[in-house]
Amino acid sequence: MNKPYIIYHMLTSLDCKIAGKFLEEPQVLPLHEHYYSNHRNFKADAFLCGRVTMQGSFTGEALPDIAAWQGKEYPRTDCVAEKADFYAVAVDTKGKLNWQTNRIADDDPGYDNAHIIEILCENVNDAYIGFLQSKNISYIFAGKEQLDLPLAMQKLCELFGIEKLLLEGGGIIGGAFAKADLIDEISFVCAPVIQGNSGQPAFADCVTVLPRFSTFKTEPLENGGMLIKYLK
Repeated sequence: MNKPYIIYHMLTSLDCKIAGKFLEEPQVLPLHEHYYSNHRNFKADAFLCGRVTMQGSFTGEALPDIAAWQGKEYPRTDCVAEKADFYAVAVDTKGKLNWQTNRIADDDPGYDNAHIIEILCENVNDAYIGFLQSKNISYIFAGKEQLDLPLAMQKLCELFGIEKLLLEGGGIIGGAFAKADLIDEISFVCAPVIQGNSGQPAFADCVTVLPRFSTFKTEPLENGGMLIKYLK
């Protein structure tokens, strides 16, 4: 199967949480730049996040106004709206992300100006497809009612030429990639903080054994942080 080389890259607490108050702790704040600098240094073709992460980072939680396209029907045909040097891939199977433009606007050059690709299931509301077309946003279909991750990765590779992909959250989508054996490399900046049982998502919200991975780099960081990388 054609697919990108997939790197799961995250900033975590010592107990593998990826969201929560620990991210705001004074000793953790300097570690954010290590996470972002590693993101840039990978020189990937795209980054991918689930819907919740995209809402928290880029679109907000408001649902899109799709009334103008209600009652219309759209074929379940993949749409390559633009070819770009860098892509933001959103797993949004039910069509809930309220994008304002077809590119990410961010102060960090590692994210800014990335062209948006939506991964949808075929049972998505037709009106949301019309909404994406009105914004000139690319989209692909992967599965009728349940997400077909291998198919999605094949399409990203073949339609957009994505050869290296950064998987950057959240825990549910990370666990799905791990279960599907799609991850080639794991990279995380670990902060010396324990988040505890806070209801916050973990690095991978599933029980997954990765017997074919071994550590190939460890690097101590400031404030007791650690960069750890695993390779399949």
